[in-house]
Amino acid sequence: MKEPVSVADATDLSRLIPAHTSNLDDVLAEAFRLFARGVADRRSAFRTPAIATVGPDNTPHVRTMVLRQFDPTTRRLLLHTDLRADKLTDIANVPRAAVHVYDARAALQVRLSAQVQVHTGDPVAQAAWANGAPASHVCYAIEPPPGTEVQAPPPAATDQNAGFTNFAVLALTFNTLEWLWLYHGGHRRARFVWTANAPPRATWLVP
Repeated sequence: MKEPVSVADATDLSRLIPAHTSNLDDVLAEAFRLFARGVADRRSAFRTPAIATVGPDNTPHVRTMVLRQFDPTTRRLLLHTDLRADKLTDIANVPRAAVHVYDARAALQVRLSAQVQVHTGDPVAQAAWANGAPASHVCYAIEPPPGTEVQAPPPAATDQNAGFTNFAVLALTFNTLEWLWLYHGGHRRARFVWTANAPPRATWLVP
């Protein structure tokens, strides 16, 4: 028979609960901090979120992408992609995306619902290209286009400058953020919804 948890044990459990998980404002601030860290820290789970779009056949398409920039003021994530990729067809059809991050070490899941804007050949794309590593530029010069069926893997591209015409920046502006922290003493879940320029509507949810 399982032994009951003593008062001392319960007290010990409470000491393991991070302070920010008990306050909605602090939850949101921590989520934003983790996205900002994902831009700078290659080891962060927030560095490589899963991005889901809806295809022309109304089926979900999901892939892992690299977070390049996060602006907490505008709630905007920037990611880089090839303009010829299938995801651009998805976005042209339905300009929305879902974002999912799970940090196993922190037992934390964050989900976003976002509007997507595509930047190519404009100042946003030019700035991103200028700040990118030359080695990554080569990826956008690959031929034939991504997703093309081939008899064998194509040779790697070598021209670092030829790929700019295929380079695009995806700007995801989210209006919903859901946060879920898994904890043996009781999971915690919260949701934040933004409407126009008003402060977010924040609420706790049943996990």
